[in-house]
Formats: sequence, C-alpha cells, structure tokens
Amino acid sequence: MSDARHHVIIGSGVAGNQAAETLRARDPDSRITMVTVSRLPFFNRYDLPRVFRGERDWRRFVIYPAEYYRRNRIALRRATKVVAVDSINQTLTLQHKETIHFDTLLVASGARSYLPEELSEYRPLLLGFGAFHEAVQVAETLPKRGHVIMLGGDTIGLDLARTLIELRHRVTLLADDYTFWPHEVSEADRPRYIAALRNMGFEVIEAKERGSLAAVSQGAPGLPARRLVFKDGSELHGDVVMPFFGNVPILDFMIGSGVDIERGLLVRPDLRTTHENIYAAGDNCQIWTDSVRRYCFYHGWKNVRAMGELAARNITGANEAWTPQHDESLRLTADGKILSPFWEYQ
Repeated sequence: MSDARHHVIIGSGVAGNQAAETLRARDPDSRITMVTVSRLPFFNRYDLPRVFRGERDWRRFVIYPAEYYRRNRIALRRATKVVAVDSINQTLTLQHKETIHFDTLLVASGARSYLPEELSEYRPLLLGFGAFHEAVQVAETLPKRGHVIMLGGDTIGLDLARTLIELRHRVTLLADDYTFWPHEVSEADRPRYIAALRNMGFEVIEAKERGSLAAVSQGAPGLPARRLVFKDGSELHGDVVMPFFGNVPILDFMIGSGVDIERGLLVRPDLRTTHENIYAAGDNCQIWTDSVRRYCFYHGWKNVRAMGELAARNITGANEAWTPQHDESLRLTADGKILSPFWEYQ
C-alpha cells in the first residue's frame, strides 16, 4: 500500500462521493481520502424540504452509512477543515496543522449561500437553508400555517416554497434580480414567470416597486417575529425571513495554491485545473466551453454528479470532455406553473 496512489477529495457532496465510488472501481489498489467540514456523512440536500413534513431524524437523510466507507476503503475525515493547498509540493494543510500529501486532488467543496453585503448586518435575523440543522431550525421556528418571507428567490428557495405552500404556509417572495437564479430570464419574459409563481400560490412583491429593502428588525410584541421596512416607507411582517440569493464557491483554502481562480476554479473540459494533478467538480468550478468561448458554471444535481464521475475517470486514465446533462432553461408547464430542471435529482 505504500506505493499506492493517494487520491484526496475535498468535499463530501454529490460530486465528491460519485468521484470516490468511481475511483475505487477504476483504481482498486489506491488510497482514497475524503475531507469535509460537514459533521454528517453524505446526505441529499435536495431532500431537506422533508423536514417540514415532520422528518427530523438526520439518519433518514444519509445516503451512505459509515459502513459504506469502511467497506470501500475510503477514509472519511468529517468535521475537518482544509485551510491551504500547496500545488507545488502536492500537499494540503488542515486547520489543526496536519499536512496530507496527495498524488491527485479533486476539489469538490461546493458552494455556500450568498448574502449581499447590504444585508450582512441583518444576518442574525435571517434563517438559512444550506444544512440539515438550519432546515430543522426553520421548521421549529415556523408556526402552523406561518408566514415565510423569502428574499431573492433562487431555485433552491422556490423549490422549498413549493413544499411550504402545499403545507398551507403563506409565502411572500420579495423578487429581485436573483429571482430564478441560476436561470437567466429576460425582462420581456419575466412578467410571465412572475405570474406563474402567483399561480402556484406565491405572494410576489417586486422589490424595485417599493424602493428595495431598507431594514429588517424584530417584530413588536403581539405581532409576527420579523418586520421588514422598505425605502418607500411600507412594511411587511412575517414569522421567518429567509435569503435565497444563489451561491458562491467555497474556495478560500485555494487562494495562494497556484491554481487559477476566477469566481470558481478554472478547469479544462476534462475538469483538470492549471495544475496537472488537481481537478475540480461541482458548483466550485468553471468549465471551459468551446461553444460560447468562455468558462461556465453548470448547476444541478445531475450535472454535479456527472462532473464527479468524469473527474474520477480522467484521474484514472480516461481523456473525456465534459457534456452538460440537461437543458438549463426554465420552463412553463401547460397549467401555468414554472418547472426547473434543477429540481430533478433522481
């Protein structure tokens, strides 16, 4: 085993786990180490709306139990943070100062929810939805048939809202330029898609019509828990305020690594970065796309899973190029509702 190649994966989401599975199948004698800040084993984040249907046992969300990793000889390092990557010496440094050498590295660290700077001072009054414990907190805070105010309204938020509306919660969307992210909806088409949201049960307020958001505060005694004030002087009250403004790649540890970064890690069509032994897959990378002559992000469960498999295949000797797994266009159904391919994860 001392001569076996050591494949290291940063991240334990869809891309990282698909890569580990493929690496083990194609390179059975290798060492595989997966490093993740998550305390939970791999679980499907797209299933988090189930929390609002009463499912609060985290074990029911886990896709691969601990035995899976032992059986496949994948060293899973949970609750472990990478703070630096050295591409020259092919090492990564963990927060507790340990250094790990790699022969190949796959960066599949994913992305975190983005919050615009002007809202950062209100962060303590906002509830997130990026992790299991955050979903549970929202579900436990929201009263029966409570009122959720969504800011932005990216596809993750809109997907959650479908469940909330079905469960007879009230959902008010403060729509802005982030609504429908990462879909690109033209100004000409936007009214049709906003109308579709209303048809689905959303209450929609166009932020620009109220002069945008001026403040978020605690609600007064006897009123809902949150109070929003707009620049035109109007107010909106709700039980929970949730921001959904898309995401930003988690790549702090790659600064100074010697690998090229724009917004995400820049990779060739084979998912190799500017270092021959470092690859990237998932929401943290931009793939060179010849058809548009630029580096592009590709989102959604199907794309991210396919990236993990492709990266692992190329790490183990293949020479294959990236192909998107679905059309990324936002659609309208015959009954006047929106349908996003990013909601398809089976």
